[in-house]
Amino acid sequence: MIYPKIPLAQTVVQLCKAKGVKHIVISPGSRSAPLTIGFSNDDYFKCYSIVDERCAAFFALGIAQQLKEPTAVVCTSGSALLNYYPAVAEAFYSDIPLIVLSADRPKHLIGIGDGQTINQKNVFENHVLYTSNLKLDLKEDDVNGVEEVPIFQNLENKVETLLGLKKGIQEYNEEAVDAAINIALVKKGPVHINVPFDEPLYEVVNELSVKPKVTIAEKKLLQVDDSLLEDCVKDWNAASKKMVLVGVNQPNQIEQQWLETLAADDSIIVFTETTSNLHHKAFFPSIDKLIAPLNDEGFEKLQPDILLTFGGLIVSKKIKAFLRKYKPEQHWHIDQNKANDTFFSLNNFIKTTPNYFFSKLLPKTAPIKSDYYPYWKYTQESRLVKHDDYLNSIGFSDLKAFDSILKSIPNDTILQLGNSSTVRYAQLFDLNKTLEVFCNRGTSGIDGCTATAIGCAVGNNKQTTLISGDLSFLYDSNALWNNYIPNNFRIIVINNQGGGIFRILPGHKNTENFDTYFETYHQLTAEHLCKMYGFKYEAVSDEAALKASLNSFYSEDNLPKLLEVFTPKDLNDEVLLNYFKFIG
Repeated sequence: MIYPKIPLAQTVVQLCKAKGVKHIVISPGSRSAPLTIGFSNDDYFKCYSIVDERCAAFFALGIAQQLKEPTAVVCTSGSALLNYYPAVAEAFYSDIPLIVLSADRPKHLIGIGDGQTINQKNVFENHVLYTSNLKLDLKEDDVNGVEEVPIFQNLENKVETLLGLKKGIQEYNEEAVDAAINIALVKKGPVHINVPFDEPLYEVVNELSVKPKVTIAEKKLLQVDDSLLEDCVKDWNAASKKMVLVGVNQPNQIEQQWLETLAADDSIIVFTETTSNLHHKAFFPSIDKLIAPLNDEGFEKLQPDILLTFGGLIVSKKIKAFLRKYKPEQHWHIDQNKANDTFFSLNNFIKTTPNYFFSKLLPKTAPIKSDYYPYWKYTQESRLVKHDDYLNSIGFSDLKAFDSILKSIPNDTILQLGNSSTVRYAQLFDLNKTLEVFCNRGTSGIDGCTATAIGCAVGNNKQTTLISGDLSFLYDSNALWNNYIPNNFRIIVINNQGGGIFRILPGHKNTENFDTYFETYHQLTAEHLCKMYGFKYEAVSDEAALKASLNSFYSEDNLPKLLEVFTPKDLNDEVLLNYFKFIG
């Protein structure tokens, strides 16, 4: 087998292999050549070549999201590394294990005007769980770059000292790489390993010169303190209004018995978001549909005594505004790593998994007679009737398009949602419970939705459909510059000729300033991008054409497909705002 000659590159590659980091996304570059040689010549690794580093990092994030295990990205030195930052931040806030391997210049070449060189040390410091700046391998025939080189009395002492330094550097690098990968494995987040290489970069050998020491990553289940559990049981049993709010959540994470127990208690309502991947006939999806029309009296009735949250970030602005104004007496959050005080009332961070906490709490509690659930269930049913009545009364628009599209997605497939208006429209509908739903809600940016969805499609065997707005799609169009897109991958672009969500927000619409700087009106389409990147393309602009196209859109084909849905930009905001008035 061919290996890079540089021991540091061998160390990084061998430790990734030993710890099961199999998927490696590589962007081309010279300084990173030792890593590229090491990964691409070992059949253990599945390597991908993605030119655009921003897209490469989101592509890797999509793979890691599906596999629930670390995926590595490899880039050269300089600004290439900075292009990883949006995906690194998303991984940080979404708890996705991403390993950034950046090649760097030797220390003595940094800050002297050498080409393709920036200050890479700790560049992601605020958005990674761990950062490690490795040490340059020591060459026995060249001590340039070694700090505090001793004055040698004779050649024998010089050789002995150099060997000691070399051993110390190797041990440091092994420990740093080992620790970084373990943290990504255990804590589920991004880590950054900065790897300096000196020339020559392309030399290879047939045998390894290092054998790194490997430590096993151990994750301990955090137990709930007995006194804390007793207090929780006491308060839970005393509260007649308990709200469970679930944010971003991986599919099949919560045991069904605990869902059934929550559903059987009239003092509990469970709010689920589209991204929560939790379903039960007694739960309350489509949060905005329920609470948007409420007045002060309704909010006071909904105000919980105890708010229990788990999962990632919350999409609904309306539920956040409600709970910040009508604060619960207690807010408990369950998570192994972190708790956000989203509603400014957090008083109990339960540092464990939801399954473990429910297994300790719920068997010690009993259902309470309350009108909390019955009242809001009746309200929900009323909203559902009006929801259907409204959809039957309106013409073609974003809302109407989403109704048809979300009903069309095949069972047991994956739905990736773009950010901004896309995920918010999806929140208004009760989704097919067989779907697995994902969205980059860590930072809620539009910058990598397409690349993430493609990585997701590569990381699993299920058909993946991305629904995206036009700006989000065009912004991330380099994501299509990718040789690994499965033929069953589907994209639906809702093209309302600009940032339609800004027409819904407060502001002065229909002015030149608004059209240019907020809505960013355009007349671009995806047609030519599809021709360039090998997608089958179809466009529709009315309900009948949309439904006809969706009938065959998901069927097998020899190319991925994109469906562009054109909606009336000047009507969509009015339709949506009137929707909330109508259902109330």
